[in-house]
Amino acid sequence: MNTLIRTPLVLAIGIALGACSHQGEQAVDARQHQEVAARPVAPQAKRMMEDSPYSGLASVRATPQPQMMVMPPQQERDRFTKIDDNGIMRTAETPVSTFSIDVDTASYSFSRRQINHGRLPQPDAIRLEEWVNYFDYDYPAPDSPETPFLTQVSVSDSPWRAGNKLVHIGIKGYEPHQETRPRANLVFLLDVSGSMMAEDKLPLVTRSLRMMVDQMHPDDSVALVVYAGAAGVVLEPTEVRDKHKIEAALNQLQAGGSTAGGEGIQLAYDLAQQHFDKEAVNRVILATDGDFNVGVTSQEALEGLITREREKGIYLSVLGFGQGNYNDSLMQTLAQNGNGVAAYIDTLNEARKVLVTEATSSLVPIAQDVKIQVEFNPATVQEYRLLGYETRALEREDFNNDKVDAGEIGAGHTVTAIYEITPVGEAPMIEPGRYEKGDNKTETPFAGEYAFLKLRYKKPGESTSKLIETPVPVEQNSASARQARETGFAIAVAGAAQLLKGSQYTGDWDLDDAIELAQQNKGEDAYGYRSEFIQLLRQAEVSEKI
Repeated sequence: MNTLIRTPLVLAIGIALGACSHQGEQAVDARQHQEVAARPVAPQAKRMMEDSPYSGLASVRATPQPQMMVMPPQQERDRFTKIDDNGIMRTAETPVSTFSIDVDTASYSFSRRQINHGRLPQPDAIRLEEWVNYFDYDYPAPDSPETPFLTQVSVSDSPWRAGNKLVHIGIKGYEPHQETRPRANLVFLLDVSGSMMAEDKLPLVTRSLRMMVDQMHPDDSVALVVYAGAAGVVLEPTEVRDKHKIEAALNQLQAGGSTAGGEGIQLAYDLAQQHFDKEAVNRVILATDGDFNVGVTSQEALEGLITREREKGIYLSVLGFGQGNYNDSLMQTLAQNGNGVAAYIDTLNEARKVLVTEATSSLVPIAQDVKIQVEFNPATVQEYRLLGYETRALEREDFNNDKVDAGEIGAGHTVTAIYEITPVGEAPMIEPGRYEKGDNKTETPFAGEYAFLKLRYKKPGESTSKLIETPVPVEQNSASARQARETGFAIAVAGAAQLLKGSQYTGDWDLDDAIELAQQNKGEDAYGYRSEFIQLLRQAEVSEKI
């Protein structure tokens, strides 16, 4: 897989442009500081700045600035955890696969931003399950909250390896009517450090929050906590019907100083605990570029704090913004421990998707500690591999252990998982050993099954899990047009993610094939996300060849 190649001439031009841009930004920052120096500052924000060890530095009001459509030179500082793809497992040796579900989407939107700027995403930024789960799927949905979700399992041919099959698992959560959803009790924890001055950071945060508040119920409540060199409360919990007060608080936000992220999280949780409502959804929503450089920075300490608060019923979701300081690894850890969603917002359209269109699923949990376990039948399946979910792997014994934390499903969420299998009788990807039997077929009462799927979940607030079980038959009923379409599109996304990550398992299949498969299964596409995906792959093809 090729990456963009920069010639010495291009590098020289880029350096020159960067220097000019930096000088221009310094001049703009100086003028802005003179303009805002005399403006009134909210008492809480003023206290925060005075308490900060960086209070002597210029504090620049984060107003929208003209922005060049080039990748910033510091983008290589974005941090992603190194993850090796799941390998091929031999059923005879390891028949059981166990993992926690994941509904995060940050990987897809961050990768989309890079591709739209003419650059292929770094492989570690691509998490296949987040690409697939970025899209909503028209799976069968439950009609009662007593059944929090339904599962749909289908088997289809692998498009990239002849003879192999793909086992597609689709989950759809129950979605209550807007009028009946519980009240939201939210504390927004906003990073206002110096790294958040860019137009696609704090200004985009404030616009995103205004958009979300406009769609919330009047009796929902919002609080604002900010952190930079120190942390402070800008807005005590305020009902959404008092929008003018919320707007005034958002208008006071400024960026400057370093990042006391740990201190900010503690203050946000303290505020959420003081105003805790057991009948409401109590959640802290962190908006940051991920740069935690002062204060409580120990990842273990943060994980412990977030886990304890989660057990009290206060969840944490994370919204990532911008590039250059984005610590994806930390953001993922915080969201996973907080039973929340990790999303990345690069445009106002993405903010609308996450905070308006999908607000109910992002805020209202219907099931927690959701785990999937698949036992493959050695009489019919030689080998298998799970596509994605590397960071969500669990031990086999974790499945029945209700003390082990797992993922959360929100109202209306769809979750998709895909296994590639090699049926008995097809050429295996792993060559059999010298002393192994050439024929794996055995007499078994389950010869008509590829696998047996088990799913565990807890209802919110409960400590004992419930179990759902279903076999995966070899002989499949004819798929409906809807089922075939949704499965086909999910496979196209999974295949494209593998290609851009540089997977060794896709053979001669390429982006043109992924585009064709996605185009065939685009469906109605009310919001245009699937069409955007197809255009994204075309752009990636161009970037790949440069």
